[in-house]
Amino acid sequence: MADIVGLENKLNDTFGKQAPKMPKGLYDFLVQYAPILTMVGAVVSLFGAWGLWRATRVSSGLVNLANELSRSYGGDTISTNKLTLFVWLGIGLMAFNAVLYFMAYNPLKNHAKRGWDLLFYVALVNIAYSVVTLFIDGEGFGSFLFGLVFSAIGFWILFQIRPAYLEKKHSEHKE
Repeated sequence: MADIVGLENKLNDTFGKQAPKMPKGLYDFLVQYAPILTMVGAVVSLFGAWGLWRATRVSSGLVNLANELSRSYGGDTISTNKLTLFVWLGIGLMAFNAVLYFMAYNPLKNHAKRGWDLLFYVALVNIAYSVVTLFIDGEGFGSFLFGLVFSAIGFWILFQIRPAYLEKKHSEHKE
């Protein structure tokens, strides 16, 4: 746990203290609507994981059908199943993010640091997901880079609103 706190402090130095400050209006909006935005993220992650799982089932069935047809006409296997461990790991990470988002709703509503911590874990899981995409056929390095860019933006937002979850009064945000 000390490693996570150390990482949080290092990231706070970069994204919270040294980075450009968020405008007060955006800060207030994000702090006020963080629970709702988190719930949207939870639903999107859940449907995304379910949709990907469903797509794997359909594509696996189509691959099996094509192979059966090929064999019935005397041919060889024409396609292999590309559903690797990394595809399943990616689906699992998306589902895990959905759970973390759902867990963060009430603490964020109460401006508790626990809600912010859960969003921090979501951001870390997103980086892990980006690494996993390196090994998924058709995703690769581009998805990894986009994942890192969006993670950096997410960390900036997260660390800019962090003071609202450390203090009782979040209206004292400095521009």
